[in-house]
Amino acid sequence: MTRRLALAATLLLAAIGCASVARPAGPVLSPAATMREAGMVAIRTVVPDIDQDIRYFGSDNFVGTRVDGYLAPHCWLKREAAEALARVERRLRESHQRLRIFDCYRPTRAVAHFMRWANDPADLATKARHYPDFDKPQLLDGYIAPVSGHSRGASVDLTLLQCDADDAACRAVDMGTDFDFFGTRANTDSAEVTALQRRNRDRLRAAMAAEGFRNYTMEWWHFTLQLEPTPGLLYDIPVDAPEPTKQDAATGP
Repeated sequence: MTRRLALAATLLLAAIGCASVARPAGPVLSPAATMREAGMVAIRTVVPDIDQDIRYFGSDNFVGTRVDGYLAPHCWLKREAAEALARVERRLRESHQRLRIFDCYRPTRAVAHFMRWANDPADLATKARHYPDFDKPQLLDGYIAPVSGHSRGASVDLTLLQCDADDAACRAVDMGTDFDFFGTRANTDSAEVTALQRRNRDRLRAAMAAEGFRNYTMEWWHFTLQLEPTPGLLYDIPVDAPEPTKQDAATGP
């Protein structure tokens, strides 16, 4: 019996060792040097008039300055994510609603910029607006991390717009906090917001879920396509303007 137990223990340890070897590694940096090589498209090639307010291209963000890697105010996504987002937009427009995009694909160099900012105790310029209840080290617990899902090209930060009956004068609905507010009020199911703000969040979440996007519960604005095309790859291609198409070149500015 003792020999049997010893043999069983040996086999169990061997199985554990094999499982450890087979365990998938974390995301790796893709060698892709262009958006085409990465399989990404600019969202406005899919929805030409979608509303974009790319915050990390300017200074209206929690860092307080343009973020590394943002050379133009454009949203790029994996084609599968862009097409799914286009379906969300199309369905919302049936109810005189639209999306406003704050961020999409995010280069890894931008994430490194976030980490440098988070580890700089002297820079508190945006604290009152973006993280009034937290100290910077607390932001590293669930808000800012060395690796971001945005760098895989299938995550998007956005909000909901309500338009009038003519689909004009579209305005952002009240979500209870601004984009990139670090605090429990930004949690999607927070009890600290009003009933109207909660309904608005639920409407956005339902619209995104209908096309396969999952919400990050700490941030009402953050969604990731559940069936990510390349979940093991990160990208560091700068966010730039899409190249003009032949039709654009023919028609001119």
